[in-house]
Amino acid sequence: MDDYQLKEREKAILRFVIHQFILTANPVGSRNVSKKYDIGLSPASIRNIMSDLEDLGFLNHPHTSAGRVPTDRGYRVYVDTLMDPPQLDQTIKKIIDVNLGAASSETDELLKITSGILSNLTNQLAMVTYPKFEQAVLEKIQIVQLSSTRILVVVSVKSGLIKTITLEIDAEVREDTIQTAQHLLNERIAGLRFSEIRNSLGERVKDFDDEIYRPIIRVFLESVDRIFTETPNEKAFVTGAGNILKHPEFEDPGHFQSVIELVENKEIIIHIMDKSKKSFEDEVAITIGQENLDEKLSDYSMITKEYKIGDLTGTLGIMGPKRMDYSKIVAAVVYIAEQLTQELTKQR
Repeated sequence: MDDYQLKEREKAILRFVIHQFILTANPVGSRNVSKKYDIGLSPASIRNIMSDLEDLGFLNHPHTSAGRVPTDRGYRVYVDTLMDPPQLDQTIKKIIDVNLGAASSETDELLKITSGILSNLTNQLAMVTYPKFEQAVLEKIQIVQLSSTRILVVVSVKSGLIKTITLEIDAEVREDTIQTAQHLLNERIAGLRFSEIRNSLGERVKDFDDEIYRPIIRVFLESVDRIFTETPNEKAFVTGAGNILKHPEFEDPGHFQSVIELVENKEIIIHIMDKSKKSFEDEVAITIGQENLDEKLSDYSMITKEYKIGDLTGTLGIMGPKRMDYSKIVAAVVYIAEQLTQELTKQR
């Protein structure tokens, strides 16, 4: 069935049914298609084609209605071959450019604003994940003494991003000792990828046998995975729950609750976004309903795209009901990802 090639009439009817369903959220009947679209076919002919499309798994027939709605398979064919080419109005582009250009130079603030722009523009739930540090290249480490037994480690990577972490030391250390240890560490590991540091730090500092440096070196060895690993999962911005709840699909209390749970548990969304990024690399990724592989997301579609900051990548995108204006939203996601990459590049 997956290899079935739709005939031209079938493609036209499927396209019109999906267009109409996106507009109205109501099951679409043959008479509705006949009146709305001038395709030179009688309602009876259209009804027969819609019946064939249902038999083939592209449309579904709700029990309470004479009309039909698209299935996940129908949406997939539409997205891959039938929807209008993604285009964004120049006025919308200018609005995006102005808002991103006026944002703070702080990466966190820029990503937060990007999520808000994307949500407001698409009326969906928007998500922006922080760049992944796995392949980050260390520029330098700074160690700031907070107390005699606590230090703040500031990790700067060559893309321009900074990561901080507070560590407890099991012995009192002096400021001059910290500065010397900082210098020695930078000599040994600056310029290496985080993954390399995690795998080789012990070997690189094994000759640090001076008693006064040992507490600092020991805490680095014990915390190497925390310091030189991915950004925590909570480092993501999710906005627009109010937008998505306005859609008719979420008038049902059960669906309403599912949206709230997703917003509160970002790890589910981030996990799916990361899977999309690995599968589609630089391309825009569109996953529909059951394609999301998580039962909680079977009523949703996700559209995601990578953005870049130096050699690091993050992901932005939207999640919403399967009945969405895919062409418009794909255009918005792609353009905003490109502009965010430009803004982050300027800041380096």
